[in-house]
Amino acid sequence: MRRLIVPRAGKPEVLQLETVADLQPAAGEVRVRVRAAGLNFADVMARQGLYPDAPPFPTCLGYEFAGEVDALGAGVEASWLGRRVFGLSRFNAQAEQVCVPLAQVFAMPATLDFAQAAAIPVNYLTAWQLLVVMGSLQADETVLIHNIGGGVGLAALQIAKQRGARVLGTASGGKHAALKAMGVDGLIDYRQGPWEPELAKLTEGRGVELIIDPIGGSHLKRSLKALRSTGRVGTFGISAATQSGAWGKLKLLGTVLGMPWLHPVGLMEHNRGAFGVNMGHLWHETAKVRIWMQALLDGVEAGWLKPHVHAQFALDEAAQAHQCLEQRQNLGKVVLLP
Repeated sequence: MRRLIVPRAGKPEVLQLETVADLQPAAGEVRVRVRAAGLNFADVMARQGLYPDAPPFPTCLGYEFAGEVDALGAGVEASWLGRRVFGLSRFNAQAEQVCVPLAQVFAMPATLDFAQAAAIPVNYLTAWQLLVVMGSLQADETVLIHNIGGGVGLAALQIAKQRGARVLGTASGGKHAALKAMGVDGLIDYRQGPWEPELAKLTEGRGVELIIDPIGGSHLKRSLKALRSTGRVGTFGISAATQSGAWGKLKLLGTVLGMPWLHPVGLMEHNRGAFGVNMGHLWHETAKVRIWMQALLDGVEAGWLKPHVHAQFALDEAAQAHQCLEQRQNLGKVVLLP
């Protein structure tokens, strides 16, 4: 089978395809013939050598997939063979085959194609954790979604609208028309200067109850200051640090050092909260994640959860896919098709 390999840190051009022996599932695992694999910003940062959780080079990346079960490990019921599934993988999903524990696999809704199913696990589970589980977004509240045109951003938009909240977002101007059509209540073009003055206009100077911030660094300080009393900020990335080569590591260090130092007394004084989300550190909480996923699958059935796939690339076009995501050209999910 073929898989996408990152042999060393570098620009998108370092990505390679290699052929290896077919995988064999261990006890309690299934082997999935991958039809679509999600691409995430974590993959971009891993390729750049900036993602601390990534396995050592050379490595095959990919946290999510959709496909058909074509082999079973010991102890797995025969009824799973041939089923259309999607799920989570601790890397190795950007390949023609992936083996994962059965607990990380979900039956694929008949209304979705493989690309749409592969767009759900990382983006929608992250957004659910940010808005519902830890952000506790209420129907009478306003949420600001930074980079609302990205995969997590669009997932958060759908979840927030379903909960009845007012949704504001930051995005480049070229995405505004499409985002308005998707239901965003107010948009700010972050490329036209600081977003805070426009946010103040949109909220009559009050600020918002919830902000989700994938940018990190000093940008997170700005998000904290934009909170209304009882407001919360959820951070789930440090995209401000993205850059290949040695400068990338220096930029990462500067971004981390620019993060706010939070103290409980300061949070109490302003009635504010802050939390962080990293789906890659929840492998020991499979039962909890499955509860969240069931709520999302209920959303698919109800019709409010509609994965938006921006572009699909073959494995040998992975460099273009990385470039698309890295340059923030996408509106929604970028998917690889083995």
